Amino acid sequence: MATVLAIETSCDETAVAIVNNRQVCSSIIASQIPVHQQYGGVVPEVASRQHLETINGAIAQALQQAELDWDTIDGIAATCAPGLVGALLVGLTAAKTLAVVHNKPFLGVHHLEGHIYATYLSEPTLEAPFLSLLVSGGHTSLIYVKDCGVYETLGETRDDAAGEAFDKVARLLHLGYPGGPMIDRLAKEGNSQAFTLPEGKVSLPGGGYHRYDTSFSGLKTAVLRLVQQFEKNGQSLPTADVAASFQETIARSLTKRAIACAQDYGLSTIAIGGGVAANTALRQHLQRSAETHNLRVLFPPLKFCTDNAAMIGAAAADHLNRGHTSPLTTGVQSRLALTQVMELYRHEE
Repeated sequence: MATVLAIETSCDETAVAIVNNRQVCSSIIASQIPVHQQYGGVVPEVASRQHLETINGAIAQALQQAELDWDTIDGIAATCAPGLVGALLVGLTAAKTLAVVHNKPFLGVHHLEGHIYATYLSEPTLEAPFLSLLVSGGHTSLIYVKDCGVYETLGETRDDAAGEAFDKVARLLHLGYPGGPMIDRLAKEGNSQAFTLPEGKVSLPGGGYHRYDTSFSGLKTAVLRLVQQFEKNGQSLPTADVAASFQETIARSLTKRAIACAQDYGLSTIAIGGGVAANTALRQHLQRSAETHNLRVLFPPLKFCTDNAAMIGAAAADHLNRGHTSPLTTGVQSRLALTQVMELYRHEE
């Protein structure tokens, strides 16, 4: 089984991990949240500079924590798409350099495939097929996982991703950045039934609604109007109730679509990935609904919900075990469909 050193720098986390197949030998994550909080969100140029300053130390820490040397590493991997181009370049350049210096195979990994593999880190016996619900700051998708590198997108957001909606609403409520954890904490103090907010149904041309696609821009606008109405009337905004109602609406919407999709495609397991997978309400809704419908729902540990290199290493190890490697000419891409994953690899017979 392959042992891979993996690097993840797609956004604002400088992460390095060493993974042996689906077992984590070490995982280092240097968060940039304190740096970006003053701006209310991630500043790409700042993120890139932070990665440059941090990455060498993170690589050294990962090797030290795993108590391994370069002779025991079978491959070097890095996230190459999608993400912030400048940030991705830092990790990809470091990985390619290490691959050349130590004469190791190089693998460019799709960030969303990493989030799918995050579940494998706590459930190493999990095998395809299953349904993956990916919910993060940039993505909200329902993915039919057929095999390593073989994916079909069944549903996705038509506008804002779930995590993006959390950040924008947190800004409206003056809660700070990052929005997801802030709203989750505040919602525990509020009444989730206080306000009726739109779930964001997506209309079909022939009538009716799409069973799997989501839309959260209308929900964000509804919260904005609610805030404005309270301000207009000179009333104090019940922030906890708004946060709880907003969170409840998103959790209910995602759960309804994930359960319907799994049932329609005869998939008995739903694996959740991405930063929003850490959300308390989403976990509760999905677990209750899955039990009702005799489905299994799997969440990665909280430390592997947000961006990390262990999930990238798990995906890379699986590809390397199958003889998949990437050419050193592999570049970074700000956008790349998950269904195009295999374009990143050449197949060695």
